[in-house]
Amino acid sequence: MVKLTLDLIARGTSGYTKKKRDESMQQYLRRLTHLYLEDRSIDDVGEDISMCRNLTVLYLYDNQLNKIPSLHHNMNLTMLYLQNNDICRVENLSPLTRLQKLYLGGNCITVLEGLDKMDKLQELHVENQRLPPGEKLLFDPRSLKGIAMSLQVLNVSGNGLDSVRDMIGLRNISQFMANDNELSDMKDLAHNFGNWPCLWRLELMGNPVCHKAKYRDRIIVMAKTLEVLDGKEITETSRQFLRKWHANKETQKKKRDEIYQRSAYADLGDSVDTIDVSTGLHRSAELPPVKDPARPVKSSQIPGYMMPGLMMKGSEARRSAKKHRSGLPRKQFDELLARTATMDPASREKQPTPVKAKSGVLRSKHADEFATLPPSATVASAPLRRRPLMSMTFELSGNLDSTQHIHPGMIIH
Repeated sequence: MVKLTLDLIARGTSGYTKKKRDESMQQYLRRLTHLYLEDRSIDDVGEDISMCRNLTVLYLYDNQLNKIPSLHHNMNLTMLYLQNNDICRVENLSPLTRLQKLYLGGNCITVLEGLDKMDKLQELHVENQRLPPGEKLLFDPRSLKGIAMSLQVLNVSGNGLDSVRDMIGLRNISQFMANDNELSDMKDLAHNFGNWPCLWRLELMGNPVCHKAKYRDRIIVMAKTLEVLDGKEITETSRQFLRKWHANKETQKKKRDEIYQRSAYADLGDSVDTIDVSTGLHRSAELPPVKDPARPVKSSQIPGYMMPGLMMKGSEARRSAKKHRSGLPRKQFDELLARTATMDPASREKQPTPVKAKSGVLRSKHADEFATLPPSATVASAPLRRRPLMSMTFELSGNLDSTQHIHPGMIIH
């Protein structure tokens, strides 16, 4: 254990501030401004340092301090170097209201706190803390708020950080070092860059975000005031080129979105004509009709066979066809044709000339001439009437073309 003594303090000065012969020790300590006490294995500062009332710079790094010494008599301190000790907590700094630079890297600090009254602090270095496995450095919101308007340089490298959202309020930050952390979200960084208008230096090496495509280009575009990225200077030519490239890319993206929206609206306008009142949804007039599931159409169903009838007008023919849709059965129709063919010539003159079906059966659209016959009617019981000569058209059912007409020779008298 090494405790700071007056002799150690006297040896910790530079050659320009040696003690004069006619000068007392108290006077000598009072005029000291810099103390170089690094790497002396000091673990206890003691009270003798309180005699250095004009001390502005104190070097205590690379020692064995387990806490920040009480320096309430050294209120003129502007720089305090305490890195590479065993400090676990940030404390005893409230009296140092003039402190501008604070170095706490390489200690065991888990929570950055105790800085809420240091409104003149410009540089804060808390890199590479010896944290427990799986933990990261935490930030007290009150401390960040206390140094928000004054802090310009922040070093948080090697602290397991996966986000920098907590530091978004540091609006005057100009240099941000966050190497060897777990930062991977580009949007998270971009959110902070928008609130750091003074940022000109950024260090992010050793983070997963560095492996993303076009990492450097994207960072330069997002951080518009950046001059140095990962130790490499950003030229104005490259900055202007990347800005134009990004602007062109955004313009093309907007055009693609507009074209897509116009095409979507055009398709919607072409296909949707009406609005369903019950559901409030658009209904297309071009959509095919929905088949009634209660009455499925079977391909195996074959329509009935009908004897040829006289030609009628369109509406009358449709009503007749609807009324006698089933027609005569095939067997009865064939029997009727056979009996008519075996009749004597005198009787045949009184009968209509039968029409022979080729592939299928002739289905007449206008079949009410014979539709009044019951299914079991015979030729003898069917009434025969002569009609004036007139032409008829029939629709062919079966394998024949539905547009084919009856041959002129197949005219019924």
